[in-house]
Order: sequence, then structure tokens, then C-alpha cells
Amino acid sequence: MPEVIFPGPEGRLEGRFAPAPRPRAPVAMILHPHPSSGGTMNNRIVQELYKTFQRRGFAVLRFNFRGVGKSQGVFDNGVGELSDAASALDWVQSFHPEAQTTWVGGFGFGAWIGMQLLMRRPEIRGFISIAPPANLFDFTFLAPCPASGIIIQGEQDEVVTAGPVQKLVDKLRTQRHITIHHDTIPKANHFFEQEMPQLMGSVDKYLDMRLAPDSPIR
Repeated sequence: MPEVIFPGPEGRLEGRFAPAPRPRAPVAMILHPHPSSGGTMNNRIVQELYKTFQRRGFAVLRFNFRGVGKSQGVFDNGVGELSDAASALDWVQSFHPEAQTTWVGGFGFGAWIGMQLLMRRPEIRGFISIAPPANLFDFTFLAPCPASGIIIQGEQDEVVTAGPVQKLVDKLRTQRHITIHHDTIPKANHFFEQEMPQLMGSVDKYLDMRLAPDSPIR
């Protein structure tokens, strides 16, 4: 997973990139949790999502938002970070313009940014949102949500509370033409410290279904 430096809206952005092993491979981008809480592209959940898509033959990028690690700029309360994500996706797609499918995955703050990005980028056909902070940030921009995906929550998450996440899921499920899966991992806290196998098992089960040739969800 070579280190990469690529241009962002406020200077260079630092990332790790796994090129696709074959032509026309799908693309995935993974977004990290809140920088003010120590979130970086080396977060454990971000790394596991990255490895999961890499094993499945995707071209995968994870990167540091502005002001994190070697990425230039300063934290911008989500506005600039959304621009960073758009630039990062442009960079990946410059190597894989023939990719037919694009996915975005995110944890916490990264899930919020990722779901905003899919509203702007119609090529994103699937998402994985882990502990989307529906109690901390506004998700009303998902009107309507343009892609199917999965939202995963820890049963004992002390940061992102269950009620607002359930309301978000219920709202998205009223929309036509998309399918929203929702998994709750028993006993898991916000960081899934003891339940990482169960978390990634949920991700893998969902990807097995979505990426199957006869998947009912496109």
C-alpha cells in the first residue's frame, strides 16, 4: 500500500493507495473519523475497510483530511473536508476512468462526509457508513439518498446514540429505488474495540450480497 501525495483544494493531501489488479476494476474510497478526536487514515476501522475492498479487487484509497498527518491546510468543520474527498475521488478516477462502479466507506465523521459526497457524485453506487453521527451532524441533505448502502451501529455506542441513527435509517427506507441495510453489533462501543470481527463480518456479508452477479440491488 504505497504512500501517495496528491493535490487537494488547500494543498497536498497524504494517502495510501492500492491500485486495481485488473482493467475496469471498481473504485473505493475510505474516509476517516473526526480529526479533533484523533481520527486519521490509520484508524483501525478505516484500515480494515481498506483491506476488505483491496482483497475484493478494488482500486482503494484512504487519505488524511486537511491538517491531518502530512496533509496541508487546517480543519474546516466538514466543508473543506468534503472538497478534499471530492478531489481525492477525482485523483483515483484519473487512474481508473473506465471503472464502472464506485463505493465510499466511512467511520463517524468520515461517514457523514461520505454520504454528502454520494449526493454530489452519481457514480457512487454503494456506501458503508459505520456509526454515522446522526445525533451530532445534520443528515437532512439525504433527500433523496441516491444510492443503496449499509449503516452499521454498535449496540453500546456512547458517542453516536442509537435513536437518531434509527430515525435516519427509517427515513431513508421510505425512499423508493434504493435499499438500506442496518446492522447493530451486540455489545460494541463506538470503536468496536472487542467486536472488530463481528463488524467486518457484517461488512463482508453485505459486500458478498451486493457484488454477487445476481444481486437484486444495483
